[in-house]
Amino acid sequence: MTTCAYVTFDDKDDHDDERELVLAAWKEEGVDGRAERWDDPAADWAAYDAVVVRSVWDYVSRRDEFLAWARRVEEHTKLLNPASVLADNTDKTYLRRLGLPVVPTHWSAENLPDWQEYVVKPAISAGARDTIRTTDRAAAAAHAALLEASGRTPMVQPYLDMVESEGETSLLYFNRRFSHAVRRTPMLTPGKSGADHVRAQLRTPDPDQVELAEKVLAAIPQALLYARIDLVRLPDGTPVVIELELTEPYLFLRYEPQAPGNLARALRELL
Repeated sequence: MTTCAYVTFDDKDDHDDERELVLAAWKEEGVDGRAERWDDPAADWAAYDAVVVRSVWDYVSRRDEFLAWARRVEEHTKLLNPASVLADNTDKTYLRRLGLPVVPTHWSAENLPDWQEYVVKPAISAGARDTIRTTDRAAAAAHAALLEASGRTPMVQPYLDMVESEGETSLLYFNRRFSHAVRRTPMLTPGKSGADHVRAQLRTPDPDQVELAEKVLAAIPQALLYARIDLVRLPDGTPVVIELELTEPYLFLRYEPQAPGNLARALRELL
């Protein structure tokens, strides 16, 4: 039987509510899956036909160590998504190189644009960590300067009201094949916490959103077991990329009954 590692982290509070769904779907496809911590020194990665990076949600503070681990694993077996994808995707400066419509972004603390409201965050982050939302231009510049002083690249973006009215749309692709899409709860709405990112509603993406998402996929040459493409509309209605999740995204598998099977079949195809 084919064996695959489902890579997670030291999750004492069992935050990953998709793991058992995935492992059960893999089993139905003839794939024996086992959860492994990425930083477990006893793990024998070469014993697996593939190693699938999933809920590695502690990588942000240990990114260099995590990427070194990914490169080592890839020397012995198939890594999904590949180490080169993980290296690029864990630093959001990839948005500057994407060559497609993205949320307007200013990359320093100097000369901030005159926007009504700002979102400021580090280019290497997850789960809204070290992210602020403010109407105060000086406060936005100060937070960006604080990030720069700590050696991090700041991202300063306008807060888009469309995130609350239409919502942020996440399109999920497994082996480049569309699986499902959801409308996500805004993470920076007052009264919401970072954990609320798992609240969503299944939705059918509009044709222009699908067109943009597929252009994003076409810009990435490597094999992709999974890709989550997060889009939002600008005030004029234009869809833009807010984030491209290729490392450890929540996949909203509970929202679409076919989704776990779609992911399992994609894994079997790539093997």
